[in-house]
Amino acid sequence: MKINLRVLPPATLLLLALGFQAAAGQAAQTGSIEFLARVAPTDGTPQPVRAQTFYLLRKSLSDIRSDVEAQDPAPKMDDFIDGLSESPELKAWMKQNHTVELAGSDFIKRLTPEAVMGVPEFYAAYIRRNTGYPGSLFPKPKYKEKDRQKNPEKYKRLVAEFHDAVYHFCKDNPDSTQGMEVELTDFNATQAWEHLKYVRRQRVENKTLRLAQTDFLAAQADSDLDGRGTMTNVPPGDYWLSTLNIPAQAGDVRLRWDAHVKVRAGETTRVELSNLNAVMQEPGQ
Repeated sequence: MKINLRVLPPATLLLLALGFQAAAGQAAQTGSIEFLARVAPTDGTPQPVRAQTFYLLRKSLSDIRSDVEAQDPAPKMDDFIDGLSESPELKAWMKQNHTVELAGSDFIKRLTPEAVMGVPEFYAAYIRRNTGYPGSLFPKPKYKEKDRQKNPEKYKRLVAEFHDAVYHFCKDNPDSTQGMEVELTDFNATQAWEHLKYVRRQRVENKTLRLAQTDFLAAQADSDLDGRGTMTNVPPGDYWLSTLNIPAQAGDVRLRWDAHVKVRAGETTRVELSNLNAVMQEPGQ
């Protein structure tokens, strides 16, 4: 339907003119963004990122995450070790070696004869692992439990001799510590430590994504089949074009973006997102 402006009252014409002027002024005060997103697989042709949501943030996702991490710091291993119910000697060894892992080749490499003899859990595991084998040269204790009360001096001397013999056997036979981790399964706190760190990482990530989509979200748009998208009426300023935690994939390559974008009033900012300006690249799954 066409409107004949010549028959409209002057007051109506004035209102229309003011409306057009306001719209033009608003367009001049804001800008827009046009983006093209493509992912190049290894040894392949770049492919458009189709039907994926892109978020325009007023703060970079990495900075948002850093702020959340500062408010929710990573757990300290020493504090975690303090909460364990193991012997003081084992906890001291864990702190000194900055590990709670009691299995694997790295653990065996850290086991010195002094640690084997000085940490009750290690000593008991070492004894159990090396006794009971026919023909073994492992030292055999000469002390008798009955002497603990009847002849304590003899008992103490024989225990000391046995400990000294075990120490020298461990020192002369470094391979004798192999397999000790089987006896230490109940003391291995690795799973609990990793779970504690995982829960904290998930907590940080969830809050980061929530803040990004609420407090810091300026606009969002979905890419079309060509990998293109548009955001309009964006106030001038610095922004970051992000895919948050959703990677774009092509073949064996997975990319995420957190690209800085500067918007100027009355202008269209064009951004090309590619492998070159991705902030994270992951192997395909």
